[in-house]
Amino acid sequence: MAEIRFYADEHIPKAVIHGLRQRGIAIITVADAALMGACDLDHLRFARQTSRVVVTQDDDFLRLAAAGEPHAGIVYAPQHTGVRTLIQGLVLIQRVLEADEMIGHIEFL
Repeated sequence: MAEIRFYADEHIPKAVIHGLRQRGIAIITVADAALMGACDLDHLRFARQTSRVVVTQDDDFLRLAAAGEPHAGIVYAPQHTGVRTLIQGLVLIQRVLEADEMIGHIEFL
């Protein structure tokens, strides 16, 4: 079974990225992937192709999933969700779920 690896969109605070990396959780950003300014569909497809779960605060990803766009998983947190809540939620998801369980699945924080 494969561990969940994350892909953070542009809306996720750098403190969340740093906090997850300190805990040994694999996460890359839009900048790491050289996809700054790409459309949401491109981000979702990149994440699927690289077997990464999208972490976002952008509800456009929810619309893409509802329209049937395949994905490796989405973790959605509403705007203004605190850094601590984001980190704790993502750590929990990474610890209790496998990458295969996230395919086509959405988790809400």
